[in-house]
Amino acid sequence: MQVTALEIKVYGNDIEKALKVLKRELQKEGLFKEIKKRGSYEKPSEKERRKQREARKKKGKALWFRKPVQTVKK
Repeated sequence: MQVTALEIKVYGNDIEKALKVLKRELQKEGLFKEIKKRGSYEKPSEKERRKQREARKKKGKALWFRKPVQTVKK
């Protein structure tokens, strides 16, 4: 996992908004998911099933967002 610096700027002492932005960025980075995953031991079989499930989800999402194929009528 690559470590990058995360910088959130606070404008006009609006700390609540800055916290909201920080949480959204951490969510996008997958930090909360990683913490939850490392919270307890995961058996190798469970790990393999989880990875397969995530791969299916990722593949399905890619198929959902791909551009439609145009057919040529003769």
